[in-house]
Amino acid sequence: MAVTQQDVARRAGVSQRTVSNVVNGLATVGDDARERVIEAIRQLGYRPSLAARGLRSGRSGVLQLVVPELDVPYFAELARRVVSVAEDRGYAVLVRQTLGDRDRERDALEGAAADYAEGTILSAVNPVADLLTGRESSSPVVLIGESTGLGLIDHIGIDDTAAAFAATDHLIRSGRRRVAFIGTHPDASLRMATLRLAGYRDALVEAGLSLDPRLIVQIGSYHREDGATAMSSLLDLADPPDAVFAATDLLALGALHRAHERGVRVPQDVAVVGFDGLEEGRYSVPTLTTIEPDTGEVARLSVETLLDRIRARESSGPAAPVADLAVPFDLVIRGSSPDPD
Repeated sequence: MAVTQQDVARRAGVSQRTVSNVVNGLATVGDDARERVIEAIRQLGYRPSLAARGLRSGRSGVLQLVVPELDVPYFAELARRVVSVAEDRGYAVLVRQTLGDRDRERDALEGAAADYAEGTILSAVNPVADLLTGRESSSPVVLIGESTGLGLIDHIGIDDTAAAFAATDHLIRSGRRRVAFIGTHPDASLRMATLRLAGYRDALVEAGLSLDPRLIVQIGSYHREDGATAMSSLLDLADPPDAVFAATDLLALGALHRAHERGVRVPQDVAVVGFDGLEEGRYSVPTLTTIEPDTGEVARLSVETLLDRIRARESSGPAAPVADLAVPFDLVIRGSSPDPD
């Protein structure tokens, strides 16, 4: 038998109207009651009828998640978590990929899907201001990952510079002195690459190490093959690095593969650190040391921030200030760059 709102109300100890208000995203429910309803929905597996809700309220009950590439494990994991958080709050999620194409990103923000969805969570390869301003659609947008850096729109992300500093500092404290960076990009406006490079440089400066431009490798995209190609160029140097910090785990995994092909031992000859905390890194040989962002918190904050904007738009109160929220990260030490003895 299907779970009903009455079942949820009994489990949460609230009225059916309170459950209905939570499911419909209304701001009239206190935080404690809202959390009890959300927990009851999760426990009972309640799924509201989006069609019925839309007929009653004129709202779709759908959020849109827009990411560059679903075959990149980080975005697949992020999508799974966003869908889970949204479902717990009574929303379905329409997931779209843009392949990093600006026209696809713009269509996601201004096309039919943007009008149907109540709001959009956007991960853009390079979210420049003109993509986000002057939109025809009035539905709210929350940016995750890459930021404009201009405070134009709510943003949830990681402190890329601090995380890159932590990764590079770990390598230096492990006794490495020629630390390479794989991940600069020809598009200088790509903030992720710029900020992670800045953290790498800051760690070298603080340790009193010289910056060798030959150890900074530019890539065309952030896939395993790019990491392997970059690693080849580093290993071909007369004085190759004894450590590599890669801007993403996929680049790091490609670098590990190429080192193995070339007979270079990891971590004995060269240590490797990645960035993203991909599940694949737990099973690589050796296992991959990585910066692991709290993707669960990214998902939770992005959905809740978006729902706050949706509710605020329907009320007559003043708009809240633009939020720029940083989620925590961990440096996960594994076999590719263990702690010093």
